[in-house]
Amino acid sequence: MREQNAAPTPPGTAPTVGDLGGYIVDETGHIAAVNDRGLTLLRLTRDAMLGRDHHELLHRDAEGNTGPRALCPLMDAVVSRAACSGTDMCFVRGDGLLLPVHWTATPHPAGDGPGTLVLFHPGPVDVPEAATGGSLPQLERLALLAETTTSLTSTMNEQETVDRLTRLVLPRLADWMVVDLIADGGDIRRTRVAEHRSGRLLRHPELEGPIPGVTAQSPLPLSRALRGSAASLVGPEIYQGEPDSGIAAVQHDLFAATDIHSAVIAPIRGPREILGALTLGRGDNPIAFTTRDLSLLEDIARRAGLAISNSRLYQRQRRIAETMQRYLLPRLPDVPGVELYASYLPAPDASQVGGDWYDAFPLSDDATGLVIGDVAGHDLEAAARMAQLRNMLRALAWSEQHPPSVLAQLDQVTARSTDLSTATLILGRLSTTPETGWTWEWTNAGHPPPLLITHDGHADYLHTPRSVLLGTGTHITRGRDTVHLPPGSTLLLYTDGLIESRAHGIEPGLARLRRRAATLARHSLDAICDRLLTDVRPPDNDDDVALLALRVPHPGSRTPRPAQPN
Repeated sequence: MREQNAAPTPPGTAPTVGDLGGYIVDETGHIAAVNDRGLTLLRLTRDAMLGRDHHELLHRDAEGNTGPRALCPLMDAVVSRAACSGTDMCFVRGDGLLLPVHWTATPHPAGDGPGTLVLFHPGPVDVPEAATGGSLPQLERLALLAETTTSLTSTMNEQETVDRLTRLVLPRLADWMVVDLIADGGDIRRTRVAEHRSGRLLRHPELEGPIPGVTAQSPLPLSRALRGSAASLVGPEIYQGEPDSGIAAVQHDLFAATDIHSAVIAPIRGPREILGALTLGRGDNPIAFTTRDLSLLEDIARRAGLAISNSRLYQRQRRIAETMQRYLLPRLPDVPGVELYASYLPAPDASQVGGDWYDAFPLSDDATGLVIGDVAGHDLEAAARMAQLRNMLRALAWSEQHPPSVLAQLDQVTARSTDLSTATLILGRLSTTPETGWTWEWTNAGHPPPLLITHDGHADYLHTPRSVLLGTGTHITRGRDTVHLPPGSTLLLYTDGLIESRAHGIEPGLARLRRRAATLARHSLDAICDRLLTDVRPPDNDDDVALLALRVPHPGSRTPRPAQPN
């Protein structure tokens, strides 16, 4: 809704100083000061304005919409640090009404750095015609920004982000693109120097690589951008003099090695820090960049910064996940005569640190405890609960030889001393005697059943009665069963990430696992696990997977060396 109360200055009458509202923004576009008349015209308090981004807070079109920075003429003036004026926008007041304004922007100090003074008074809106020359028309700018947002935010790979950015801006905006990125440790690397020539994108690796750090005093454009200053116009003449730093010498070499006659440089900003700088240059294109291009470049660089920041956060989370998995999952014990192999495949999403786990440990009666489990949840808390549950299970299994009794005690302990919600697991005991050979005794708490694969290729699931999840509060004695493992047979324990499909459930995966495992009966344990992960896991499953496999020997076979988890 348009503002109806403040009267515009009559045509042909110059406003007096007392009629002018005014505010000062720093070079990032945040309001550093505002006068009393400005507060009155805008119906805002000083606290509501100071520190706010003036474009997001105030700038609207005649319909009350907040347009992209790249289409805002006042933002062009602020970014270019040029004196100019206009009658082409409204400011939104604190009461929600629109105030059509005449505005003037001029360079002005803001604290210790450069800034812009914006003076305004009420007046009718005069919408300008579309820009001409080398700048993109308004609709093409909007389309480019929308495409940039969609393309860059759909990948979590930093290198892919730079690749996509190259294809977006060349040759639409420039002949050359240079990306300089600041690593987490502060080192700067010229990640990409690319050129569009004769319809092809050409990369110049000889111009890429580490570059010197930024000095705090250098006034040259790239150094200022890497410190977070606003976008600026650049020509080769700026770097013709004596370099004031190593990074200035690198820029001199860049212009000397290319045919760039006009360039723009903007900081690549993340949510909390400066991530680098984006440079666009024109060589074959004879039209020089203008101040109107600066806000568009800042908008593109801001979107690139968000994508790069997200990809770096994703990689940090993946490193955390891999570190936790490496320390939480155990090394397998040496069980004479038995092969053991374990595998863990993390979830594709780095933030989903898994609650899936396996364990194998000696028991007090010389048997070996084997566990496969899955704690509800896919986050760091799930991983912590998994470690807590594993440690309690080991302690209880040492003193109690009956698997259902171990899980009954575990139910009681977790209900009273942890915040564990629910979990599934299989607990089994592997033992041997001269008379009976190798025996597997187990109980199941709501977990997918073990799969027994004989040496001649028969595969069958081992079921137990009363398979109730942990943490349900149900007081029931779980069933147990015992099976003699045929010579050369393989026992496979796994989590539901191997078989469950979001679209089709678990049953088709169980059937597929049984069929494929039977064909792999005589393969090595590591080959079985690797092939099952490749051939059985549903394509729409994004869960982590844990596998634990054991193979008992043929009579008279040599004792193999135990395999360690990969």
